[in-house]
Formats: sequence, C-alpha cells, structure tokens
Amino acid sequence: MRVLAWTISAAAVSAIGLGGLIARRLTAPPSARRFDLTVRDVEQEDAAVLIVLDRTRQTTAPGRYFLLFEANGWAQLSEQVIDRGPDRVARRLTGMSPGLAPSRGDRVSWSGIFFSTPAAAGLAALDVQVSTPAGLAPAWLIDGDGDSATTWAIHIHGMGSPRSGTLRAARLTAGLGYTSLVVSYRNDDEGPLVGSGRSMLGATEAQDVDAAVQFALDHGARRIVLFGWSMGAAIAMQLVAGATRRGQVDALVLESPVLDWVATLRANCVRAGLPASAALLAVPWLTLAPLSRAIGLPTPVPLRALDWIARAHELKTPTLVMHGTRDDSAPLSVARSFAGLLPDTVQLEEFDAAHTMTWNSDSDRWQTVVSSWLKAQLPLD
Repeated sequence: MRVLAWTISAAAVSAIGLGGLIARRLTAPPSARRFDLTVRDVEQEDAAVLIVLDRTRQTTAPGRYFLLFEANGWAQLSEQVIDRGPDRVARRLTGMSPGLAPSRGDRVSWSGIFFSTPAAAGLAALDVQVSTPAGLAPAWLIDGDGDSATTWAIHIHGMGSPRSGTLRAARLTAGLGYTSLVVSYRNDDEGPLVGSGRSMLGATEAQDVDAAVQFALDHGARRIVLFGWSMGAAIAMQLVAGATRRGQVDALVLESPVLDWVATLRANCVRAGLPASAALLAVPWLTLAPLSRAIGLPTPVPLRALDWIARAHELKTPTLVMHGTRDDSAPLSVARSFAGLLPDTVQLEEFDAAHTMTWNSDSDRWQTVVSSWLKAQLPLD
C-alpha cells in the first residue's frame, strides 16, 4: 500500500509540474526566433532567384510566404511550389531586402509576416507613441485619404508576433482610404516592459489597445474598425464588450481568433505531442493567485472572462472572422461554434490555411472578402 501511495503521489507531483511547465511556456516573454530551415541550394532562372528547401508541411503550403535569414535580411516567396525530388522543393523569390545574397547553407525561418516594415508594404508611416497605462507604446500611423480618412483601422497583433505581421491588413485598409494605427502593447517585445515580461493572454494588454482607441478618437476618428490577429482578437473582443468602448467600435475583423483559451491550450498540447487533457493541468497555474505568482504573473488570468463562446451573447458589433481549416493552434471548431451562436452578427470565412495564414494562402480572396464586407458595414456617408 505504501508503494501504491508513493506511486500515486509521484504521479500527482508530476502532473502538477507539467501543468506549471505548460503555463510557463504559454505566458513566456517573447523568445528569439528559431532559424530551423536550411537553404539547400540557390538557383538562377533567367532573372529570377529560386531557393531550394526541405519538403515540409510549411514549405509546400499554397500561397505567398516570407523567409527571415539568421544573418539578417528577408525574402518574399511566390505562390508556386516547384518540385525538386521527393525531399525538396523550390520557391521563387519575388522580393528581398537590399543587399541580400542568399547562399547554400543559410539558416532561415519560415513566416507568414510577408512585410517586415511599412515601407516594404509600400506604405508611408509615421512613428508615433501611444500613452498607455503601462507606458509609451510605439505605433505606426498611416494617414488616410479622402472621405474615408476619418475611419480608423486599429491593427492588433497576436502573441509572439511583431506588429509588422498586421501590415498584410494595413495595406488593404490604406487602399480603402482609412487611417491605420498599427499598435504595440505591454510585454510584446516592442511595447512597454511590465513586471516579469510575461503575457496575460490579452487580459491586461487590452488596456494598452484601449489607449490606442482613445488616441484615434482624440485625433479625429469618427468610425473605428479593430483588426485582431490571434490573441489580438481576444483583446479586440474585450474592448467591444467593455462598458468604456461599447458603441465606439463599428466593426471587427478577426484573423484566426483565440475565442477560448482552454480550447487553444488543448490544441497546442496535441501539437506538442501531449494529450489534450494536459491543458487542464495548466488552468490552476493561470487562474489561482499562489500558483500564478509562482510562474511570474502579477495576477491570475481571468480565463472565464476570455471565453467568447460563453460570452457570445454580449457581442453586438458586426464581425468578420477569417479562419484556416488547417489551424492547429486556435481550433476552427470554436470559430464555427461562435459564428453559429451569432448568425446575424458574425460572418465566418474559411481558408485552406494554417494559423494566421489566411491572407498568405489566398491573398486575392482575402482582400476581396474583407474589402467587400467593410464597404457594406461602413458605407461612405
């Protein structure tokens, strides 16, 4: 019996430790990018340059993507996937950073960001600072044009992604004449550093984006649309459901939204090779004060308040959701449930894409859907 009791106790301690590890990994400060791909060859085809890479789920994905080079520099990749045998593929470069000379053996990182700066996206942006409760948060301000300039699009990136990731949408809103504000927030590696630098899963970060909404209103915004990417969508949802901004935001566009953190944890555990049930072990570490303090969080994370399936009835703002059928981080099933609960408020568009990659998988369709929807929701006076 003593052996059995010890075994049960050891299993309990192991489970508790795993829960803490998952919670720490989830809330960890932004880490250095992993350069886990190797350029196997560089080919010349007339005036074009082709990069040869190992054949993986990422490198064979349909659409336009981005390579970041460990030795600095970037390259944009075409949609075409060119076969180079059973183990390799080639992708044609459609753009690259000045001075980049790709060579065999370069270490690179695959990304959906596509535009590293406003200039790379063909946008003229002004560097501004938004005064937030956490301190000054840098943002890019892209001036609007004509009658649409008083419509402001506020672009909110997700966890672990830089604000440049949202430039895919900022190009569209600039084309519509909207004024765009591409924001940062606390502990995202660009905004103010607070405490241990850990993420609160959007719960407190929303305060900083709320300040960005006020910045827009103070600078002439008459209508506001929030573009939220992944965790940025959870931030946007808090703002439209909160008493302060209720009625001040006219539309939401959500890309691969995190609508239920527990479901997202389950999906990410499976992706990491753990059972989905392991996610539940992390919940006490996130929501109970002694445990949350132990992993470096200033306060518990209010997971129930971030459950937008339970809170769906609170959403009154017209919402467009873009989600990938191959999203193994924020489950599509949750987005489908969300849209099903609010058929008169939420429009769901599905793409053959991974997490936050719907634009990349079919940028023409993405732009057509979002542009048409915004014109219908925010017609010119």
